[in-house]
Amino acid sequence: MMIKDDDQKERDQRLPRQSYVLVTGAGARVGRAIACALAERGTHLIIHYHHNQSGAEETLDQVRSLGGTGHCVRADLSQSHELDHLADVTREQSKGRLDLLVNNASLFSPSPAESLSLSEWDNMLRVNLSAPFFLVNRLLSSLRSAQGVIVNLCDISADRPLKGYAHYTASKAGLVGLTKALAVELAPQVRCVGISPGQVAWPPDYNEQQKKQLLSRIPLKRSGNPDDIGRLVRFIVKEGTYLNGAIIPVDGGLACRY
Repeated sequence: MMIKDDDQKERDQRLPRQSYVLVTGAGARVGRAIACALAERGTHLIIHYHHNQSGAEETLDQVRSLGGTGHCVRADLSQSHELDHLADVTREQSKGRLDLLVNNASLFSPSPAESLSLSEWDNMLRVNLSAPFFLVNRLLSSLRSAQGVIVNLCDISADRPLKGYAHYTASKAGLVGLTKALAVELAPQVRCVGISPGQVAWPPDYNEQQKKQLLSRIPLKRSGNPDDIGRLVRFIVKEGTYLNGAIIPVDGGLACRY
C-alpha cells in the first residue's frame, strides 16, 4: 500500500470535493439557467422534469458542455410516491451528501376565484408548496451531511397578487413563510434562502400588449431573463454564506410600486 507524504496530503485537501445539486423543473427557462450557472467541473446535477424529457436532456447536454456531470429523473411532484422516488434517486446520485436543493418547479395557471375547483386548488398547493417541504423533509439528512443550502423560487405575486391567480398567490405566499421557517429551524447546519423573481421569463400566452403594459410598470423599463436567477443562485451558494431566511427580489424594482 502506498503511503502518501505530507505534501500529497496537503494537495488532496486543497482539491474541491464533488458537489451535488438537485434542481426541480430544470428542463427549460429558469430551471435550466440555474442548472447551467452551477455546472462546472466537480459538480453533479440531478435534473428533475415532469413532462419535458427532451428539455431535460438538452439541459444535461449543456451541463456537460460546461464541465459538469448530471442525471435526469422524471417525477410528478403532486404525487407522494413520485416525490419519494425523486428523493431516493437524489440520495443515490449524491452519495448521501446534497450540497444544494433548488425548489424551482412550479405550476402557474389562471382560474377565477368564483370558479376555482378544489382539485385545482389542491394541485397548485401540492406542487408549489407541499413538494418543496417534503423534498426538504426527505433529503434533510443529506443536506445536513453536506452543510447544504436550500433555495426556494418564490414569486413577486406573494406580495403583489395577480387577478385570477388566488391559488398561485396563496402557494407562493406559503413558500415565503416556509423559507423563513426552515431558515430558523434548520440552521446552523443548513441555510434556506428564497428568490422572488419578477418578469424574468414571459408566460407563453402573453401577447405584445400584455408585455408592453407590464414593462411600463417596471422602474427599469425592461424585463430580466433566467440567467439573472441562475447567477444569483450561484452567488447565494458560493459567496453569500451569511444569507439565511432572506427573500431576495429580482424584479427590476417592480415590488417597490404601489
